Amino acid sequence: MHLVDRPSPNHDARPDGQPVDILLLHYTDMASAEAALARMTDPASRVSAHYCIDEDGTVYRLVPEERRAWHAGVSFWAGARDINARSIGIELANPGHTCGYRPFPEAQMQALEDLAHGILARHPIPAHRVLGHSDVAPARKIDPGELFDWRRLARAGIGVWPESMSLPDPGPADSPLAVADLQSKLGRFGYDVAATGVLDQATRQALSAFQRHFRPAAFDGAPDGETRRLLAAVVAGVTQV
Repeated sequence: MHLVDRPSPNHDARPDGQPVDILLLHYTDMASAEAALARMTDPASRVSAHYCIDEDGTVYRLVPEERRAWHAGVSFWAGARDINARSIGIELANPGHTCGYRPFPEAQMQALEDLAHGILARHPIPAHRVLGHSDVAPARKIDPGELFDWRRLARAGIGVWPESMSLPDPGPADSPLAVADLQSKLGRFGYDVAATGVLDQATRQALSAFQRHFRPAAFDGAPDGETRRLLAAVVAGVTQV
């Protein structure tokens, strides 16, 4: 792993005693890695991440891990709203949906695996808390998106990948009780969803984020049977590698 220091001024102190228990992945959504690095090191931008990985596998270290980088924005996971305080943020150089979204190259993914293994060895981050920006901010963000290979990461021991085939078909999801159960499971995993029994916009946005992460072939936010089986598997800890 080729590591280059590119210090950013955009960070502050983590709260006293706050452990790092989330690894949060993003894409840069900019035309080049250099443009993203310039933005993340500009004090006027007030954004940063701990690391940025170029498509050629070069890893740029912007903020020390013991400091709070400014990457998550308005976000939520499992009752917490200051996600920056408890996370390590990694930006993956990619044009994103704004500038020409494309797959993440092998060199970049291998560098991510190497970097993430080191982070997980240094911090008590559970596998189910390796997340995408879209997971913690589904109303605002869609990165790292449907082309990101979460299954590969899980096979490398980074994150989880659900195995739904061992679970029964959950049946229709059009009753208030079924929707409330779905919402309860989304909330148990970590999404900011209340169990109202109404399939509202917030629920659909959370479902779409879940699908981008765990069922990227279709991410329309619809509570189809496959999605609900996958969600049940994640909540139950039924995973494969």
